[in-house]
Amino acid sequence: MKTLLTRKSFLRTAMASLALVLLLTVAWTVTARPGLLSDPAVESAANQIQPEGLRAHIRFLADDLLEGRGTGTRGYNLAASYLAAQFAALGLEPAGSDGSYFQPVPLLHAQAIEGESSVRLLRSGQEEVLELGRDALVMPNYSREASSITAPVVFVGFGVMAPELKHDDYAGVDVTGKIVALVRGAPASFPPTQRAHHSSTSLKMQNAGKHGAVGLLYLASRPARWERIVRQLKKGGMKWVDSDGTPQPEVPAGLQGRAYIGPAGLKKLLADGPMSAKDLYAAVRKGKPPVFELPGKVHIRTVTRHRRLESPNVVALLPGSDPMLGDERIVYTAHLDHLGVGEAVDGDNIYNGALDNAAGAAALLEVARAFASLPEPPARSVVFVAVTGEEHGLLGSDYFAHNPGVPLDHLVANVNLDSPLLLHSLKDVVAYGLEHSTLRQAVESGAEQLGLKVSPDPMPEQVFFVRSDQYSFVKRGVPAIYLEVGWETEKGEQGAKEGIQQWLRTRYHSPKDDMSQTINFEAGVKLTRLNFLIGYQVATQRPRPAWNPGDFFGETYGVQVRGSR
Repeated sequence: MKTLLTRKSFLRTAMASLALVLLLTVAWTVTARPGLLSDPAVESAANQIQPEGLRAHIRFLADDLLEGRGTGTRGYNLAASYLAAQFAALGLEPAGSDGSYFQPVPLLHAQAIEGESSVRLLRSGQEEVLELGRDALVMPNYSREASSITAPVVFVGFGVMAPELKHDDYAGVDVTGKIVALVRGAPASFPPTQRAHHSSTSLKMQNAGKHGAVGLLYLASRPARWERIVRQLKKGGMKWVDSDGTPQPEVPAGLQGRAYIGPAGLKKLLADGPMSAKDLYAAVRKGKPPVFELPGKVHIRTVTRHRRLESPNVVALLPGSDPMLGDERIVYTAHLDHLGVGEAVDGDNIYNGALDNAAGAAALLEVARAFASLPEPPARSVVFVAVTGEEHGLLGSDYFAHNPGVPLDHLVANVNLDSPLLLHSLKDVVAYGLEHSTLRQAVESGAEQLGLKVSPDPMPEQVFFVRSDQYSFVKRGVPAIYLEVGWETEKGEQGAKEGIQQWLRTRYHSPKDDMSQTINFEAGVKLTRLNFLIGYQVATQRPRPAWNPGDFFGETYGVQVRGSR
């Protein structure tokens, strides 16, 4: 016997059905949990971040019209104008130069002239010319238009000096007046923090200069990596220029010749030496490459074309509401540049940079939208900076970190948004920098609110923490964090790993990183909301973020901020 619904039970059923329909239609609203999102204002702000907004920004910034947003190009300037217009529409204050949203970054472009530059091997009275582009590539000289060196070559392993780990690749080695050859990275036995720090090519360059070397050879072993190096170096490099006219980061004056040696050139370089390329890299993988001098000498001739240019950072400000904390600032960054127009791949020569890093710039705009929608600004000020020149060595962020427009100690934290690999659903995140400062609490709290897990770095050997714009702030003593998607999916970690590694092999820094690829915008929403919640906590909680006691980066760089107070 069927039971007829009473009017009250019918209404209850109808209301429940309506609630279900509403839940489905607003599937991308945040489910409030105890904590941050139980505040309706914060929940509403987080809900401003939607897939449609991310998609629209990425579609424009990665369009062929912008020609890959190369630093200092018309395409980049179009992108910068777009960011400035979006910031203005949100009601954010301009925080660049002369009351504008733009902070011009003075740059020096240097390009080694291939037909006049050369690398030659001199042995037993014989000379062998390395073919540029295949065997080797000469790096430009930023201080001279022409330079030439001929010297013996000493292989110094990783070229690392790590006194805190009792490791010194230069111990007992005299490289004065010689050319140093070294491999990328640092020993796998190093803790992840020190391994990331000592893998910096800039730091290795300083090490070589301190020991009196006159030249430097970077050895590349993998063909795929060599192909990317060739594409980038053929277009030249850049430095930002300080008020004295000195290119930064500064190359030691004694290093008058620098070159990359590719896999084919490496075999020629090591010929008649004590080790083959295969044995050398077997020793590198074990973390104990030997130090040895190669027979003969190497001649590096560098002829460089210099060009001065400018490319702006785009800077917007949401002033803080607290009279005491309002002068302090949390800085969000995302690099707006990519590789521009380059060598064609399958007939396409525009390096659109959809995920790297139109996606990060889009997330920056959506985080700004969330903050601007709050009924009252947070206690601390929030600065949003779309930086230029990341692909040329973190130039825009380094320039801003040295010229923030306020005393250095007013910068309390940096949250960087770079190359989110939105290839699968988001269940966990990797937080680069998590172990170094009290920003950990903000990351873990925000992740818990969104039902996300925080996972350890799955590829510590890639040393991502020193390869993106947050490192410019770390080197100035400012605690920083950078989030990337994790590897947990319905298909398991292996499926995510294969997808990410395939992307790195086939799309990273190529014209194929465009809107034709499948992008998981739902994952982008979650990741962007988490970045918003991290910054919101920092901007509202009274204790400023601090380096953990005894932390390597805090001890190495934190004195700059402490000393400026």
